[in-house]
Amino acid sequence: MSLEIKVPAVGESITEVILSKWIKADGDQVEMDEVIAELESDKATFELTAAGAGTLKTIAKEGDTLEIGALVCKIEEGAVSKAEIQKPKAERPEVEKQDESSVKTEKKDIKVPSVGESITEVTLTKWLKQDGESVAMDEIIAELESDKATFELPAESAGILNTVAKEGDTLEIGALVATISSGGAVKANSAAPIAESNSQTAKKSGISYADKTPSPAAAKILAEKGIDPKNVNATGVDGRITKEDAIKAEKAAPKPTVSAPAAKASISATPSFSGARDERREKMTSLRKTLSKRLVTVKNETAMLTTFNEVNMAPIMELRKKYKDQFKEKYGVGLGFMSFFTKAVTEALKDFPAVGARIEGEELVYSNFADVSIAVSAPKGLVVPVIRNAESMSLAQIEKEVITLATKARDGKLSLEEMTGGTFTITNGGVFGSMLSTPIINAPQSAILGMHNIVERPVAENGQVVIRPIMYVALSYDHRVIDGRESVGFLVRVKQLLEDPSRLLLGI
Repeated sequence: MSLEIKVPAVGESITEVILSKWIKADGDQVEMDEVIAELESDKATFELTAAGAGTLKTIAKEGDTLEIGALVCKIEEGAVSKAEIQKPKAERPEVEKQDESSVKTEKKDIKVPSVGESITEVTLTKWLKQDGESVAMDEIIAELESDKATFELPAESAGILNTVAKEGDTLEIGALVATISSGGAVKANSAAPIAESNSQTAKKSGISYADKTPSPAAAKILAEKGIDPKNVNATGVDGRITKEDAIKAEKAAPKPTVSAPAAKASISATPSFSGARDERREKMTSLRKTLSKRLVTVKNETAMLTTFNEVNMAPIMELRKKYKDQFKEKYGVGLGFMSFFTKAVTEALKDFPAVGARIEGEELVYSNFADVSIAVSAPKGLVVPVIRNAESMSLAQIEKEVITLATKARDGKLSLEEMTGGTFTITNGGVFGSMLSTPIINAPQSAILGMHNIVERPVAENGQVVIRPIMYVALSYDHRVIDGRESVGFLVRVKQLLEDPSRLLLGI
């Protein structure tokens, strides 16, 4: 029996890897879970293990770029060694034939894996394989989604899938999703002649087996666009649809079909409205549905309040104008507002640690570090990558990290680790022109700071009315954790640090 080893799912934003090194050579005997190769992505190196014992038959070569789910090698289980093959036929031991009735059926439980430190539940958004279907080892059978990312659930063994959970179910980590009944070797073997027949038919007709077959990454993109693979121009090997083909593909506009009676009616009838009245429907993405659910949950399950203040941005704007050229020349990044706000927040958190605390069960958890989440508007929705230990960073280091995370967010390359574990969030609606808002807390955090646009407004200073660039700031907080005194004091402290930036350098 031949066991296929495919490229496993190694992260939400990773669609392809490079086979950097074979640890075991073609024809070697390998044991169960033995490391046979090294795979490499743009973020990390991963080990590929044998899913069974037997003789290794390599397919991919070192240096090949492989998509997730691509075939890497095969393991011939119970294969006869080279020494055995060289023996005379009389000396070879006969392989005992098993009766179909003697094959024992074993069930393998497929449970929700641990997908992140702060994630306690996920939603089963889609079954990719149906109940009763045959699945291969490591084949993706379902999609799971948390409030932060989408994950693929692979089959842990080959066999017949028996689904337990339903699409839309919310499941806790460790909950049973499905079972896989192994021992279906007879069914698998009976399917082989059919597959071979299909292959022969394809050869006779001059069509490759891969013709119009999308890669895993391409299939996901086409599904999101609602495009049939048959209508896509394929440029890959043997007619396979690549990721680039899927990105370029556009959904064909349906041709309007009007029957004769309807055409006559449209001519004679007087329209009650002038102009186009078209509507367009788009299916909500899994990320958008989960995000919607989580935001409503936060509103319903927290005692959320918002306090406001205003900040005179003139000192920071003058400082930026004076030093922006030297700053960019020395550090290679521009001096933006986000680094000042992040630094001010980390200093204020030292004076008001409850603002960075969170509830876990019946306990309050306080952190002596500041992992600041920055809300970024990405093509698929709002994401909040985290700047780790922001309290120990300089303004230049914060600016570089903000640019790195924002770029990854817009390119869809953020890893799960880069989006979990924040202690406080900053969101900047001002870049879109927002004057004032009440941002929603990013659970399980207890507070979020909202920045807004800068507008010149008349203010009173020393008995004189002067024009100053003013920004309204808002702090939404969970009243179960943070009292009014602490929330107001925190926001006033942020205001003081921003209106006198020298305090950030002196730490006062």
